Amino acid sequence: MNNNETLSQKERHFPWKHVVGFLTSIVLTLVALWIAFFSAFSVRTIVILIFSLAFVQAGLQLLMFMHMAESGSGRIQVGHILFSAFVAIIIALGSYWVMEFGIHLDHHM
Repeated sequence: MNNNETLSQKERHFPWKHVVGFLTSIVLTLVALWIAFFSAFSVRTIVILIFSLAFVQAGLQLLMFMHMAESGSGRIQVGHILFSAFVAIIIALGSYWVMEFGIHLDHHM
């Protein structure tokens, strides 16, 4: 079998991996919504659970849709992913910090 025949076979099969990833992302989002709106957990527990679900979903998105598991440019790809993870963590934690503590700042100048 040559390379063109293998590619042709891959193009014909249904993308189950993408469907499973999409449905799993929706389930994780619905679980986070349920936790936020209907659970009786403490606020701290809710925040920890939602952040955990968000990072699981981000990893799922990287593996299922961004083809992280595929081999490619190696070290450059790892560097980009680490930098992206760093930026995502800073944005998420910074947003939480502003929402939690920014309301308490003195607005008198």
